[in-house]
Amino acid sequence: MRLHLQSWPEVEDYLTRSRGIVVPIGSTEQHGPTGLIGTDAICPEVIALKAAEEAGFLVAPTFNVGIAQHHLGFPGTLTLRPTTMIAAIHDWVASLARHGFEHIYFFNGHGGNISTINAAFSEIYADRSLSAEASNRGPVKLKLANWWDFKPVMDFCRERYGAGHGSHATPSEIAVTQFAYPEAIKAVAEVVPRIAPNGRFTDADDYRAKFPDGRIGSDPTLADPADGEKLIGLSAAGLVVDYKAFLGSQIRQ
Repeated sequence: MRLHLQSWPEVEDYLTRSRGIVVPIGSTEQHGPTGLIGTDAICPEVIALKAAEEAGFLVAPTFNVGIAQHHLGFPGTLTLRPTTMIAAIHDWVASLARHGFEHIYFFNGHGGNISTINAAFSEIYADRSLSAEASNRGPVKLKLANWWDFKPVMDFCRERYGAGHGSHATPSEIAVTQFAYPEAIKAVAEVVPRIAPNGRFTDADDYRAKFPDGRIGSDPTLADPADGEKLIGLSAAGLVVDYKAFLGSQIRQ
């Protein structure tokens, strides 16, 4: 169930059965010579929608621009400042809470977002703790999960890609986008070296100098749409279990 495809009476009715919602959150940034700019937003979105088919939960619009300043050396990348992203997450949560959502599950597709999302959660909890009106406001609970962190997903990636998985422009995330958007699959590019170097970075210029084709530790030529279908299924299954545990007794039959 997509929030964007519901009417307000349908959302009002949903809230009589459940006070939870999943928010896919990602980034708009380069993913090497064959990866889609929208990879980090596409992955959590398609997995969340797959899980929602089984579990019947509501999926919010995808928060698709995140913390990507270090990718700005590559055309197409968009970024938010951490303070901007914290403020935006705060407003998304406040909007949902205003209507009665109490359990808001952020399903993430970009490792660079993690610290900022957690900082936003801290701001939201502090806002309630410090508010004189706290006793009159519903207790919003927040959770962050990454689509790749479920054990079956991690096991598959280790077994299938080995040392070529890496940490950016990985074959797993590219495989998910290939399955989701087969019409957008890019021709296999020659990547040299086959497995990209690893390392730390600071700003956009430093990143581009150290990783000139955008990859970090990965061999995206290993990506395959069939793997993407498998990964979507594994991650969606993990999401259903984790989301239901997050809701707990708040599920209303």
